[in-house]
Amino acid sequence: MLKGSFELIGDKSISHRAIMFSSISKGKNKISNFLMGQDCLSTVNCFRKMGVDIEINNNEVYVSGNGLKGLKSFEDKLFLDVGNSGTAIRLMMGILAGQDFKTTIIGDESIGKRPMKRVTDPLKKMGAIISGRDDANLIPITVEGGNLTHIDYHMPVSSAQVKSSLILASLYGDNTSFIHEKMRSRNHTEIMLKSFGADIEVNNLEIKINPVEELFNKDIYVPGDISSAAFIMVGALISENSEVLIKNVGLNDTRVGIIEVIKKMNGNIEIIDEEEICGEKVGNILVKYSPHLIGTTIDKELIPKLIDEIPIIAVLATRAEGDTIIKDASELKIKESNRIKSVVNNLNLIGAKAIELEDGMIIKGKTHLQGGKIQTFNDHRIAMSFSIANLISNNKVILDSDKCIDISFPGYFNLLKKLSK
Repeated sequence: MLKGSFELIGDKSISHRAIMFSSISKGKNKISNFLMGQDCLSTVNCFRKMGVDIEINNNEVYVSGNGLKGLKSFEDKLFLDVGNSGTAIRLMMGILAGQDFKTTIIGDESIGKRPMKRVTDPLKKMGAIISGRDDANLIPITVEGGNLTHIDYHMPVSSAQVKSSLILASLYGDNTSFIHEKMRSRNHTEIMLKSFGADIEVNNLEIKINPVEELFNKDIYVPGDISSAAFIMVGALISENSEVLIKNVGLNDTRVGIIEVIKKMNGNIEIIDEEEICGEKVGNILVKYSPHLIGTTIDKELIPKLIDEIPIIAVLATRAEGDTIIKDASELKIKESNRIKSVVNNLNLIGAKAIELEDGMIIKGKTHLQGGKIQTFNDHRIAMSFSIANLISNNKVILDSDKCIDISFPGYFNLLKKLSK
């Protein structure tokens, strides 16, 4: 049983962007409720290495920006280590494409397996010189920036990381750029850059970007991360007599797919005290135990709005009557692990009935989980999802490792312990 209320930690996606965009803007600003997870601290370290003055005081960060073209290389061969962060590497390549120095980006074993051509190919078309393993698909990747041209690009995949990288590169272009999305993806980049003075216009699935001379810093408040809230939300939905109030949750329209799915599955969830802060919707979420969950289908219309929440939705589905079908989610294969395979195999190990699909999975409900030892593959979302499965298992669900959780949710187990009754 989970009972109580808590303030949610800062959003990972927005925290990354706050550091990056502040670093290439003029002036000093304060970033409040910054996520002190390993991924976001990797971004801080990268920009410090390029000459940006960044001070950290508890969960507040102060950035003295260097301006659009003010980043510096203090070494003949500049190496930037992004650790485990796909957001850091993909967005940063868009910025580095506009700088006048050469940089090599490295990372951990997991990031070394994740594909980068979806970013490096269009950046090459804009004039950046990029090299790396497998034709600049795998790290280490070297970016030599300089004079970029504009681009009119139709994205082959729905990806906020790719879109954001190209928007950033377009700030350094020689003329107006257009980026066309297949489906709407999270839009934190457009919101924040516009508040910094970028000339961005969004018309349905088309984004128009004009180059600018400079961006100008302003203070940023980072709302709570709904992707992190999702684990506690599901824990409350499936654990008897639970009731949890989660405060300060980011409710951006492109991120609330998890709430839509919970409502479709007959979950007891309510949004209260909604407001807008720094261009982002924020509110409190009240979640209660829901004994009459029903299965649902999740496909391409919803996938971009909840891609990171699918592992925990799969755990939720084990407590629903009927089948839950997840499809059009092949992007899961290129996350920190192959999350289709990771989720299905681990669910079956602990007594659920899950079937792997080429682009998703089927979870058959309602099942009683028996527990057992699972493999996290050092994937923070797999680890947290199966720690929630432990709440309803007849025997313990044992994680082979939980250190990876600090990537996105430091203090997670302390919070879970505090809420557990």
